[in-house]
Amino acid sequence: MALVHAELTATCNSLGCAGPDKYCIDPQCSEAIRDLIKFLRRDGDDHEIRRFLGAANIVETDLLPILVEYSDKSELFDLVIRLLVNLTTPALLIYNEQPPMEKTPRQYYLQMLLHLQKYKRAFTDVNVWKVIVDKLAAVIQAEYYEKGEEKVLSTVRLLILVRNILHVPADNDAECRPDNDANLHDQVLWAMHQSQLIDIIMYITCSDNEQQYYLHTLEIISLMLRDQNATELANASVNRSQTEKQRDEQELKLVLEKERKEKMEKIKKYSGKRHSRFGGRFVVSGMKSIGDNEMVVSSMTSNINKAFDRYKKPLKTPRNRMPLKDSGIERKSAFSVRLFLKEFCVEFLQGAYNTLMKHIRETLVRSKGQPNDESYYFWAIQFFMEFNRNYKFEIKLVSETLALNIFHFIQERIEDSREKLITDKKKIPIWSKRMHLGLKAYKELMETLLLMYQSKDPTLQSSARTILTNLFYMVEYRDLILSLINLYDEVKFSQ
Repeated sequence: MALVHAELTATCNSLGCAGPDKYCIDPQCSEAIRDLIKFLRRDGDDHEIRRFLGAANIVETDLLPILVEYSDKSELFDLVIRLLVNLTTPALLIYNEQPPMEKTPRQYYLQMLLHLQKYKRAFTDVNVWKVIVDKLAAVIQAEYYEKGEEKVLSTVRLLILVRNILHVPADNDAECRPDNDANLHDQVLWAMHQSQLIDIIMYITCSDNEQQYYLHTLEIISLMLRDQNATELANASVNRSQTEKQRDEQELKLVLEKERKEKMEKIKKYSGKRHSRFGGRFVVSGMKSIGDNEMVVSSMTSNINKAFDRYKKPLKTPRNRMPLKDSGIERKSAFSVRLFLKEFCVEFLQGAYNTLMKHIRETLVRSKGQPNDESYYFWAIQFFMEFNRNYKFEIKLVSETLALNIFHFIQERIEDSREKLITDKKKIPIWSKRMHLGLKAYKELMETLLLMYQSKDPTLQSSARTILTNLFYMVEYRDLILSLINLYDEVKFSQ
């Protein structure tokens, strides 16, 4: 392994060096990047080469400066993008969406996560995104007959790179960022917004000529909005509402009250108070117990948790019987980030939602996409229909996903995921998450139908009544929720 490390060090040194004003590339820079790509192809199960390159931090010190300052060299640019896409591959994908549980592989997995978070911090630079935007714009603006296979492949790589960076999970414990503050994910989103990459993504979703990139853009959009609550995002405005002010004040009061109680408990614990003489057991004279002896009484406890067995170790739940953990974390992003994300959602609903969702559903029905693409489809139904319901509630903006065949499609996928929970036990978390997303999409469809049914518009009432009549007539739709509740298992089903 020492020989491999020596070769990797020599290859990294052949990339170039940082000058006083500009990064100076080595004459053998292109060959060095090709060699690094070959090294990564031959990486073993312990991912030693990937971890070595992550510890060397060549993404921040070498690759990104080359990307920014030598973007006019197309061959070198393509090689850098290929290497960046490889290095920023999500750790979950490397381990086939199953994080290792053994000690040593788990340590390698966490080490790769730290490297990915370090890469993501490097992508907060606006100049990096501006170069990517220029390359994407050049391909998109070209005529259809000018877009060869190489340009299409280059565009896909750039979109995958954006996906990889946004996919990096947040380290909330290390960042310690409260709500309404910009964490690392918000900083990357703001850099993308300043470089107008968000506008490029919006253009791709609105264009009929770029349908081959629809699935990539939907995945990017879902990662952009993964921490957001659709209702709160729809209600975000330049002037804070009275309800939002009251909610923030209430949260602050709760935090202050919690701190005050903790402080008082510490004072009581360490204060020099005299020990009570009657803290244990005592005898009640004149009262007989079951035998002829006097009755022995223990001190009464005001809290059931302060029982005699409170110091006993609780039974440890086996790993395979532990309830599923919910990985989704909702937080309030910085105010400026929420505003431009809200504007993006409004534009997406008005110009792209129906067209994009129709094409993606056709792709999923024909099984042309990847197995997990339906998860992003279900997420989009749930998020944007909830956003539309709390923003201005215009049915025409979400009409594509408000039909009986959509209910049938979601119901089929939920049933399929439920069967896979039984047959494919090694991937229970994956199938449970997909079923949960499908169920949330189904719930949002019902919420929208309820709002239509309660509307004063007779046309909306009639449409909702027609769909509900067909739904409640069919047994599989009517009994779906009841069957899921009857089969609920906290080990297999998420909460």
